[in-house]
Amino acid sequence: MMRRRVAQGMVAGLLGLAAGAAQAVTLTLSCGTVGRDFEFCKAAAQAWAARTGHTVRFFTTPQSSTDLLALLRQILSARSPDLDVITIDVVWPGLVKAHLQDLRPYSGGAEQAHFASQLAIDRDGNRLLAMPWYADAGLLYYRRDLLEKYDEQPPATWEALAATAARIQDAERRAGRPGMQGWLFQGRAYEGLTCNLLEWVASHGGGRIVEDDGRVSVHNPRAQQALRMAASWVGRISPAGVLNHAEEDSRRLFQNGNALFMRNWPYAWALLQAPGSAVAGKVGVQVLPRGEGATHGAAALGGWQLAVSRYSRHPREAAALVMHLTSHEVQKERAIRGAYLPTQPALYRDPQVLAAVPFFGSLYPVLQTATPRPATVTGPKYDAVSSAVWQAGHEVLAGTTPPEQATKALEQRLLQLRGRRW
Repeated sequence: MMRRRVAQGMVAGLLGLAAGAAQAVTLTLSCGTVGRDFEFCKAAAQAWAARTGHTVRFFTTPQSSTDLLALLRQILSARSPDLDVITIDVVWPGLVKAHLQDLRPYSGGAEQAHFASQLAIDRDGNRLLAMPWYADAGLLYYRRDLLEKYDEQPPATWEALAATAARIQDAERRAGRPGMQGWLFQGRAYEGLTCNLLEWVASHGGGRIVEDDGRVSVHNPRAQQALRMAASWVGRISPAGVLNHAEEDSRRLFQNGNALFMRNWPYAWALLQAPGSAVAGKVGVQVLPRGEGATHGAAALGGWQLAVSRYSRHPREAAALVMHLTSHEVQKERAIRGAYLPTQPALYRDPQVLAAVPFFGSLYPVLQTATPRPATVTGPKYDAVSSAVWQAGHEVLAGTTPPEQATKALEQRLLQLRGRRW
């Protein structure tokens, strides 16, 4: 009898293993491609796959967030089941919410560990559209060694940045470094320029382009002052090629030692400090400057979320992968090794995180006060709103449209998009 029970137990165990093997699924995940994002995303997903017995395939995405949104919309509109877990920009949940799986049945309350401001972006009524993956805020990177060499301080105002950039750029060029640039930012006609432009305008007290109450505010003297200032940089302290720069273009030029100041996201820090970097140990980070007469600067709120497609054949497993990737352990690893801003407040007090990325300690208040793009108020129209913003900004930077004319035309376009209401 005992032998029979043991045999039955072995058979039952084998059947259980077979059932478990039959339940293994293959998921397709879209990881980011900027900086080392893909490397870290792939490693964390493969660790989950090894532990669970599932398989994860990786979907290659374009670096431009504008191009990525167009591609994802095409895939989702076709109701394709071929993409399970989606990386989405902080401003996209309202644009693609009809295509996203509600994660609440699968989260087990894990969302409560994240910043409330991040969760507000990811909710639609009682639905949890996505989980926060990492946060972002625009920062000023500077060469500490060059500022010390010329007895200069990190700039608190845009005027100081321009003056210091011109002085050191010109001096370094006279000293035999003709490729030295004073200031790098993201001037390509895409979503990144919307972030930069919002920072310039808000830091001058010119509003947020579209306010929380839906009012279009961009046509005002302070916004025009900010645009006029930015246009004056091109060809003087910024290369003409800045009109085609996205984040990685700026980062590579700065990392090769060819610039004094750079605006970029936190991810750049780990790459700048990596072995082989020409600027390792020479870089400082601080908040972006403020405009003339303003009390503080402005940092565009960025970040990325992970969502599950409504058309996934395996929503439960896909949600489990999302919960793993957005967990405390994975976010801590990404923070230490890649300088990706966690979305969990507890990690900003973690000694290991602060030892690896010292400036994270000062970023906690920056994240709490960062300037969001007008995605929530404009809802499904945000894509068209942002397109109008970066097109207007690019025309000013290129010198084809004066700031006053550009803000007036942008106001008219945004009012047209709004109609009776957003």
